[in-house]
Amino acid sequence: MPEPEPFRPDARAAADVDYLLGKLSIRDKIAQLVVPWIPGTYAAYDAEAFARMEAWVDSLHVGGLIVSVGSPLDIAAKLNRLQQRSALPLLIASDLEGGTSIRFNGGTPLPPNMGVAATGSDTAAYQMGRITALEGRAVGVHLAFAPVADVNNNPDNPIINTRSFGEDPAAVGRLVAAEIRGLQDNGMLATAKHFPGHGDTGTDSHLALPVITSNWSRLDSVELVPFRSAIAAGVKVVMSAHIALPGIDPGEPRPGTVAPNILTGILRDSLAFEGLVVTDALDMGGIAEAYGADVSVRAFLAGADLLLQPADPAAAIAAMEAAVALGEITPERLDRSLRRVLQAKLDLGLFTRRTVSLDSVPGMVGSARFLQEAREMAARSVVMVKDVNGTVHGFRAARPPIALVTFGEEENRTVGLALAAELRRQGFTPAVFRLWPGSGAAGYDSAAAALARRPVALFVTADKPSAWRGTIGLPERLSALIGASARARPTVLVSMGNPYLISRLPEVGSYLIGWRSNPVTEEAVARALAGAAPITGKLPISIPPLYARGWGVERRVSSSQ
Repeated sequence: MPEPEPFRPDARAAADVDYLLGKLSIRDKIAQLVVPWIPGTYAAYDAEAFARMEAWVDSLHVGGLIVSVGSPLDIAAKLNRLQQRSALPLLIASDLEGGTSIRFNGGTPLPPNMGVAATGSDTAAYQMGRITALEGRAVGVHLAFAPVADVNNNPDNPIINTRSFGEDPAAVGRLVAAEIRGLQDNGMLATAKHFPGHGDTGTDSHLALPVITSNWSRLDSVELVPFRSAIAAGVKVVMSAHIALPGIDPGEPRPGTVAPNILTGILRDSLAFEGLVVTDALDMGGIAEAYGADVSVRAFLAGADLLLQPADPAAAIAAMEAAVALGEITPERLDRSLRRVLQAKLDLGLFTRRTVSLDSVPGMVGSARFLQEAREMAARSVVMVKDVNGTVHGFRAARPPIALVTFGEEENRTVGLALAAELRRQGFTPAVFRLWPGSGAAGYDSAAAALARRPVALFVTADKPSAWRGTIGLPERLSALIGASARARPTVLVSMGNPYLISRLPEVGSYLIGWRSNPVTEEAVARALAGAAPITGKLPISIPPLYARGWGVERRVSSSQ
């Protein structure tokens, strides 16, 4: 049989969800719940990659897309084109944690959540949400997969870390609520993730299934606290986590994404959440390998509404359609989820206008007013954990020759360059030597020689949580170099990411945290080191074994310094 023609909404559909429900076929109802991933990079309209995206819209009639990294103009143009081709408006999502800059090239570079928490300001969290919403909507994104509501109480967590607001459930909940208000007050749907909490795990769910042994008492008093705050703040969307909780969901370990007693029993019934439930990506190792194409059906039956990033969108729709035909999924259950999706599109105004003006994008994304807010936020986020011998306190007066050694991942070889440039503007003369994961023995020998030629060492590292990596922490060879330097000369370590590094490097005398490697934050750290700006940030987590949450060595700036 030929495919039925897709429903084309008329003027009545723009204000009547019930009317739409009555017009859509079962297959198109299912397709409205499927959200494939697309790249944000440039693609010609006749390119093979673009043809695949168009087919998802034209033939599968998917209800939304999640867009990844690219230039704001490329993303906006691509989304406009796909919106114009879609029978119903598309709900566009993106992972916009800690602002748009992790997805939009040129987006305002804000601190990550943990850096925002270090400022001690709920207002900073609200402003992060506001800037994210305004920049995202300008590009055509309606749904931010943010904020992260996980409580990072495991220093070895390889995937959450600075993505969390911290380790105190109440403080995390307060900041989560503030960011949600910032997002939703400014026209973007917010998502609290990863339910019921991904903070206390040492496994990356992109690679395997983490197992968390918490019982109900622990879950209720720690992990669920920020989600309750999110729901009280009116969050529109909650994302499930691919984590197993055998203490809550007994039997064969399975991801919470496919566990009805977690998504329905806890989230819907106990927490009374009435908004959209979206799965985490269904192609992740923590779930995809176990269930294959059937994962979409299992997640939907567990309580999900939106099926994010299935490995094969067509197969996911076919599996769902078969489940309806077999009676596993009832029409009433399907309509319940679809109603939530269509109502969200209606509330966003997408039936009235679904495209954006390309001319307006450069006036919003990365604008000067947002950059100034980012600079102020970054300056307040810098934490000095220790300065045992007063090396940092003496920088402004002594201006010593500095050997600056930087370390970043292959894709981030610019780590420390903005910091070095700002130090030069402040009257310092750092000699820069760069390392990265591919550096061998010769590279480390050269770095050691460079350190020997200067009386003060400054290490700047960008260790951060990364999907599919599975671990976090510095390479042993780099840790050994930092430790040897600390025993030989005054050494300052600056972490532009993972705050826990000092736990394994107690011999380092001076330790600062800048939270994220971007030009705005690096300049803030350089000004703090140079004594041109105060240091006021406080730890939102504890760093074992010595430093408690709330710790931070303050340094004020005065004319006599």
